[in-house]
Amino acid sequence: MKKEDPYFSRAVEKAMLALEFVRQTPEPVAFTEITTKLGLTKASAFRLIYTLEALHYLAKTADGRYFAPQRSQHQELVQAAAEPLERLSMEYRETASLAALFDNHIEVVAVCESPQLMRMGNTAGRILPPNASSLGKAITAFQEPEIAEKLVRSYGTHCFTPNTITDEIALREEFAQIRDRGYAEDMEESIPGGRCFAAPVLLNNGHAIAAVSLSMPLLRFHGEAQRQAILTAVRDTAKAIEQRLA
Repeated sequence: MKKEDPYFSRAVEKAMLALEFVRQTPEPVAFTEITTKLGLTKASAFRLIYTLEALHYLAKTADGRYFAPQRSQHQELVQAAAEPLERLSMEYRETASLAALFDNHIEVVAVCESPQLMRMGNTAGRILPPNASSLGKAITAFQEPEIAEKLVRSYGTHCFTPNTITDEIALREEFAQIRDRGYAEDMEESIPGGRCFAAPVLLNNGHAIAAVSLSMPLLRFHGEAQRQAILTAVRDTAKAIEQRLA
């Protein structure tokens, strides 16, 4: 009988097996699938998965399924966006964010927080809904139909507020309008009391690899003139990032 290694950690082994299982599965997986695969009780699996999620090795879709984000490939994008993003945030004293396209989701990769006490915050690593977030919509709208469909299916059309678009036909129409005008808006669609404006960062083929946004509380939104100025600034920021990447 083989003697067991006293230094070998079964908990670490199970964590690595869970991570590898999720990474190798094309679509996000349910918690029960992971517990079955690992042969663990729900309580043990929950602690393990919770830890992997807290350390950002795993993330969840709106319906609670797990996937493994991949961030290193976007370092060049974050570096190219750093100065334009900070300049946008400083100009309006509001939160400016950069989100990027991953294999089956859209994720915030950089944030310049507003210096104001009351603000619309954001967090790097946050997974964005393609049907509600201005960043999510801006990126999804500028994809091939099958990629857009994959993003929507992976996250789902979760309803966050009464303004959230959950109807698939209405969402496709929204994407078409975003492509026509070159920007996306979140009008209290992902959170009550918030406005957000986003523009895509495009490749030469017209597909979005990222998007940049400016977010503000509704109480500091003052009408059409301000809206047009912000949209111009957001689009200019996206263009500046495109030029730096080129």
